[in-house]
Amino acid sequence: MNNRNLFQLFPAWALLACVALFHGCASGPASLQVNRLSVEGRDTLLGADVLAPRFSWKIQSGKQDVKQSAYQLLVASSKEALEKDNADIWNSGKVEADSSLNVVYKGKPLQSFQSLYWKVKVWTNHNEEISSAPSFWTMGLLRQTDWQAQWIGLNSYNKNDQPDSTLTRLAARYLRKEFRSEKKIKTAAIYISGMGLYELFLNGKKVGNDVLAPTVSEYNKKIFYNTYDVTPLVTKGINCLGVTLGNGRFFAVRNFHGKPNPLTQIPQSQYGLPQLLLQMRIQYEDGSIAWVHSDKSWKVTDNGPVLANNEFDGEDYDANKELTEWSSQGYNDQAWKPADLMSPGTNVRLMAQPNENIRIKEVLHPVSIHKTPKGTYILDMGQNMVGWLEINVKGEKGDVVRLRFAETMKGEDSLYVDNLRDAKATDTYILKGGGIESWEPRFIYHGFRFVEISGLRTQPDVKDFSGKVIYDDIPTIGTLETSNATINAVFKNAYWTIRGNYRGMPTDCPQRDERVAWLGDRVISSYGESFIFDNSRLYAKWLEDIKDAQKESGSIPDIAPSFWDRYADNVTYPSAFILIPEMLRRQFGDEQSFVKLYPAMKKWMLYMWDTYRDNDLVLKDNYGDWCVPPESLDMIWTKDPSRITDGGLLASAYYYHCLGLMKQYAERLGYTSDVRNFESIAQRVLTAFNKKFYNAGSKSYANNTVTANLLPLSFGMVPKEDKAAVFANIRARLKDFNDHINSGIIGGMWLMRGLSDNGAADLAYKLATNTTYPSWGYMVKQGATTIWELWNGDAANPMMNSGNHQMLLGDLIVWYYEYLAGIKADDKEIAFKKIIMNPVFPEGLDFVNASLNTKYGEVKSHWRKTTGALEWKITVPANTTAEITLPGNTEAITESGKVLSGSMLEKAKEVATGKTVLTLGSGTYRFVVNK
Repeated sequence: MNNRNLFQLFPAWALLACVALFHGCASGPASLQVNRLSVEGRDTLLGADVLAPRFSWKIQSGKQDVKQSAYQLLVASSKEALEKDNADIWNSGKVEADSSLNVVYKGKPLQSFQSLYWKVKVWTNHNEEISSAPSFWTMGLLRQTDWQAQWIGLNSYNKNDQPDSTLTRLAARYLRKEFRSEKKIKTAAIYISGMGLYELFLNGKKVGNDVLAPTVSEYNKKIFYNTYDVTPLVTKGINCLGVTLGNGRFFAVRNFHGKPNPLTQIPQSQYGLPQLLLQMRIQYEDGSIAWVHSDKSWKVTDNGPVLANNEFDGEDYDANKELTEWSSQGYNDQAWKPADLMSPGTNVRLMAQPNENIRIKEVLHPVSIHKTPKGTYILDMGQNMVGWLEINVKGEKGDVVRLRFAETMKGEDSLYVDNLRDAKATDTYILKGGGIESWEPRFIYHGFRFVEISGLRTQPDVKDFSGKVIYDDIPTIGTLETSNATINAVFKNAYWTIRGNYRGMPTDCPQRDERVAWLGDRVISSYGESFIFDNSRLYAKWLEDIKDAQKESGSIPDIAPSFWDRYADNVTYPSAFILIPEMLRRQFGDEQSFVKLYPAMKKWMLYMWDTYRDNDLVLKDNYGDWCVPPESLDMIWTKDPSRITDGGLLASAYYYHCLGLMKQYAERLGYTSDVRNFESIAQRVLTAFNKKFYNAGSKSYANNTVTANLLPLSFGMVPKEDKAAVFANIRARLKDFNDHINSGIIGGMWLMRGLSDNGAADLAYKLATNTTYPSWGYMVKQGATTIWELWNGDAANPMMNSGNHQMLLGDLIVWYYEYLAGIKADDKEIAFKKIIMNPVFPEGLDFVNASLNTKYGEVKSHWRKTTGALEWKITVPANTTAEITLPGNTEAITESGKVLSGSMLEKAKEVATGKTVLTLGSGTYRFVVNK
């Protein structure tokens, strides 16, 4: 695979190269997968701006018990030098270590615009030496003075714009610049940021495959730029750069004139008009450098086909106003204006984007289409999806085709749009006439399954429409299949919901007038998501958004980026800022995020303690145990006091849990005074908590809700001698509700694990497979293809009735992988360096087949029950170990048809529960446990 193919196959942040060196071993060749160059917790290929990148690789081998014994990293200034092992930038030398994750660069100081080539050599305990193929990355602009470009745009409105209307409208901006290149080019790269969104063209061709770029941020603090290699697109002579700017979240999707939104009571933010920053660097074969910058010499117009684009309302496009070949050389731009100099604000940092951009990840076609009595057509995509519709239509000049989007139907012929609130979710296309016309929007997206199309003259066909599924270009790393149809359907719905809400931030929903990143929704959901997607860069970046949104006082918002102003100072939602760094460390080996964020995390913890402490408890809560299943299907919130958990208990329990994590962070950093301080506060909180909320007589907390008992039990706050009794109250309360879920999102984050850890895996399995209200299976039974916002999302008030919301997943996905499949990371040997495989085998579940592509390689777990036996096939990646717990003694266990013997038997440990624990090296194993 050559480097040009790498550009084509992988996004600008990814680095992937594989090589297999054959050693003649019967079990197959060993290979080395250099899977990523990690820079401050993210992968990169082009335009890095971090001076100490980190390197990671994976070893693949068909042998058992393969471990790395040494490595050597080589970094060179050219591919030719690297192929000769001439590491003129950095040669680590042979390092005797098994480290293959996040090895820090220690070579020469890196420079702006530098191209670097690297590879790794690995030695294993099987006397193999493996070497990767060369891979490379480039450096971006390391100093602000490297930027010579100016922010430009159009600092005015046209007659059709509506900047002062509540439903804002603003036409897209088109900018162009011609430049000359006469010498033979060696490389050409573009560094670009377009607020709020951009599309980049060079000589009439779109650059890259990204959509809705760049990623969102706290725009008044930080803006990201992207880097593209455009070497093949530059021609000798005159060239032309073209950029279209959309609004995104930079130009407000709503304008309430500084007053609160009467519906949400939340003011909207507006940062400014769309604007462009672009810098192009051309390096010629003779070594000279040429630059093209965005400046006043560019031309701009808003008199193009995109009449309006608004994330909530849709895109309006007039094909009669198309600017044919406007981004190619020779176009007549005399009617265009000179670009205005703009500014995104003072003291805004410009940085290389640390996470993946959005891309079109899948294409769906409608499963049906039918005509309504009013002459419109209803498309059913067969799946609630996020993205847009590409259309192929034919009509007369001036015909207006309208596409209205919805998640559900109201009868057979009408969309149900009440749950969209005031989002119009409508795209408009005005035909130019003269044949088949193809169109898709550029700067918006919708959450939808159904589309109503009006304005067509003839009966369309399903082949005329394509649904473009979009989300962050992150890899799917986990699979799961079981013998239970409900679990499989819920898992599929979760998959569609999670990826549908990845848009540079983890949003709550994709369809209505909200689409923001609530911290409380992702406290534990982010953990479950990490088993399906490699969300490491997204969440590392989002934590930085939260830090950027933190006030000087220490206050953290409930939403970040803070597109809505929600600084409520409750505990449970901002606790995501404390918990998610631990998820990144545990699941992905990211030990940089908590280090960088520690001062901000500490600032918030002490701010809450100093500001809201009441008798040694932080009781501040605003949302309660959000979305407890109500007693009636037509209600949003329960009115039954026996279901409602004291908000002060929620806040103080979560604050105690955060104190424990802060103590762990401080211990890792060696901050002994902080360790003592957090430990001291935690002891005070624990004493005060049990004094206030614990009923020693009934062995229950507060009013004995499931959540009230579950949180202190999960957080280690219950007196040791009373744990069993407290858990008995949880079981009794669930029985009161016919063994159905009766906690909201705060308690739901710990429910499935809490039940299983306390000996009630059977009850957890029942909750996971219920199909009556309230349950995940109920959603499936009602035809849902994504997860609802409410347990009764088919019947509740549309004010809060999103059909695509991940928050009710709680810890379900974690439970699927760690408890059903038995794929869990060790607490100390993180990122699955050591894998804990101790699944439950619920009565009624016949098999589980799961995989997880970890930072070290793919873990597989496939167990099934047969007559008289349990069969379990396990794959452990190279350079890792696994601790396997099997339900039987050593005499009842065989591996690959043989009784346990040798080192495997020597390491076997029979535990008191009648189980056997084995410690295994890498390889594939086939265990049978005879009953």
